[in-house]
Amino acid sequence: MFLTRKTNTLPSADTALPGRQEPLPTAETHFVSGRALKDGYPDGYQAAIFALGCYWGAERRFWQTEGVWVTAVGNAGGFTPNPTYEEVCSGKTGHAESVLVIFNPDVVSYGELVKVFFENHDPTQGMRQGGDIGTQYRSVIFALNDEQAEIAKAAKAEYQTQLETAGYGAITTEITPFNLDDFYFAEEYHQQYLAKNPGGYCGLGGTGVSCPIGVMPAES
Repeated sequence: MFLTRKTNTLPSADTALPGRQEPLPTAETHFVSGRALKDGYPDGYQAAIFALGCYWGAERRFWQTEGVWVTAVGNAGGFTPNPTYEEVCSGKTGHAESVLVIFNPDVVSYGELVKVFFENHDPTQGMRQGGDIGTQYRSVIFALNDEQAEIAKAAKAEYQTQLETAGYGAITTEITPFNLDDFYFAEEYHQQYLAKNPGGYCGLGGTGVSCPIGVMPAES
């Protein structure tokens, strides 16, 4: 989103910005659906978190996916508690711009969301996504449990084969265990940004290579 801020080296816990204890003010409800962003999710619904570049366009793609109840943008995978947007863009927090997805597993599976994730960005680019350069734009699947991790790893391996056939290099997507409580909601104006600003910058683009789905973890 801001091409002059280009940092491709992650900070350490010792060098990261200190942040703050209080959460940043953010929206209470989804601008499109009117549903609560932080709580009040229906029983049986599940959460997923993905980072695939600029979160404005990424969030829109997920809220348009059938079976998704609500989405929110925020920051995950870093050291700085409750970081501001400017702090994340500095590259000194370690966070990736991320999307929280609350979904109905009876309508859309986690594997199908992973397919949306892989097909809507180029997961081979490392610390960038197109013209957006910096650690905050890296590709990450934040696995909230072992099942999600297994599904993501299987899909990544299958997609790697498809990408190599199409002439792409190695997938740089991180698959990392994550605690939902460590997701920091972004400021209000970032939530559902492209619904509020239809002509706004998106930055989202895929490879055009289809990602296999239906790859389930082996039973133990």
